[in-house]
Amino acid sequence: MKKNESPWILSERKGWWILNLFPPLLFSRIRVVKIEPGFRACTVRIARSLLTRNLHGTTFGGAIFSAADPFYAVMYWQVLARRGYRVQAWLQRASIDYHRPAATALTLEFYLSDDDVAEAVAALDGAGRHRKRHVIEARDREGRVCATVETEVYLRLPRAAQREVSAF
Repeated sequence: MKKNESPWILSERKGWWILNLFPPLLFSRIRVVKIEPGFRACTVRIARSLLTRNLHGTTFGGAIFSAADPFYAVMYWQVLARRGYRVQAWLQRASIDYHRPAATALTLEFYLSDDDVAEAVAALDGAGRHRKRHVIEARDREGRVCATVETEVYLRLPRAAQREVSAF
């Protein structure tokens, strides 16, 4: 197992601050509401504002897509760092399906199960890399799904001359 004794570990509070002040999220009115202990779950909200509206007055699809972008990569990065792994983590691909116009604020929830983490650890120990797909639903205040985003996170152990890379 390729581990390093000092991966960059963030507290949940520091991660919350960094993500909420990250300009691409901040200016898109994307806010991390909560990060669960150990970065195993995260709740994100897209506020309705002049900055997130499209020409029809509903939430701009790019804001929804941006809200789904970094979170699984950051979560894997931090969960694995707590296990002693230095990993490079990023969103490798994503697709979005819009189901209905979003006329209210939207909430997205991200969750890593024990199986997700075990699968990543096994793949990193075996092949040194891992890809995992996750589906995220963007729900309005009434709980209706306005968009579904399918993401694929890519994780790999850094090569000798590289350092860990997070999603931000």
